[in-house]
Amino acid sequence: MDFDALTQCLSSAPCLVTQFTSGLVIGLLMFLTASGLTLVFGVLGIANFAHGAFYMLGAYMAYTVYTRTESYLLALAAAAVFTAACGIVFERWVVRPLKEADVMMQLVACFALVLIIDDVAKLIWGPAAISLGVPISMRVPPMQFQGGVVPVFYLVLMAISAGFGLAIWWLITRTQFGLTMRAVAELPSMASALGKNVNRYASAVLALGCGLAGVAGALAAPMRAILPGTGFSILLESFVVVVIGGMGSIPGALVAALLLGFTRSFGSIGFPLFTEGLMFLFMVTVLVLRPQGLFARTARTH
Repeated sequence: MDFDALTQCLSSAPCLVTQFTSGLVIGLLMFLTASGLTLVFGVLGIANFAHGAFYMLGAYMAYTVYTRTESYLLALAAAAVFTAACGIVFERWVVRPLKEADVMMQLVACFALVLIIDDVAKLIWGPAAISLGVPISMRVPPMQFQGGVVPVFYLVLMAISAGFGLAIWWLITRTQFGLTMRAVAELPSMASALGKNVNRYASAVLALGCGLAGVAGALAAPMRAILPGTGFSILLESFVVVVIGGMGSIPGALVAALLLGFTRSFGSIGFPLFTEGLMFLFMVTVLVLRPQGLFARTARTH
């Protein structure tokens, strides 16, 4: 532990700006990943244990498209479309047959899928870690604010992540699709009786959730190494965010992700050897004080 370094950073404008920006980027990327997981749970009541694998696929797809086109926007779009399509297949052939099964059966099936995807990734991209690197169009001098360094790529990541967050909020709260989706989540039997195709909405939700994971993977690819098995650590991070924020709560996921982002950013200075431990300590504290999470969601009615 280095309290002196943390105190000096908090009293220094350049360090404060740099670490705050880093924490904001980490938090928004964690939110983008976890929002897909909590969305699927909130609507379908299913914990997608394979969620991290779609993050990994999004990163790999972005790498593949970018190395061939040098267009980062095209790489993001390809990652989103590819993982969304994988989500539709996942819902039809894994989630739907096991929807009423015991949660342990769902866990085993998802775990098996993760291992299969990891091996497929090894066959296509190899077992070694690869890196996309900062896109060429964004390799410009960083901005300066109060003496702190703010990479332009960080600003782009924050803008895109925030944009997706607003789009999710708008889709869920301001569109007919979102209203119907919430009706399917709260009263699936009644929605089905009224003629709503519950399976179609389930497929759309899985596509959206997996697509968000894929976009998060593509956004993080320039900053993180891409390799088989990445999905496990990302899944763990996402579940921490979802548990702290409240299962099924998008606003809760945002608040929890930002808190964890700042915990990791500033914790790396004051607690360099205990940064990950801080995140889990935070989660345990929240669960002890508020077991349902920061933003409780009402129970589903069948």
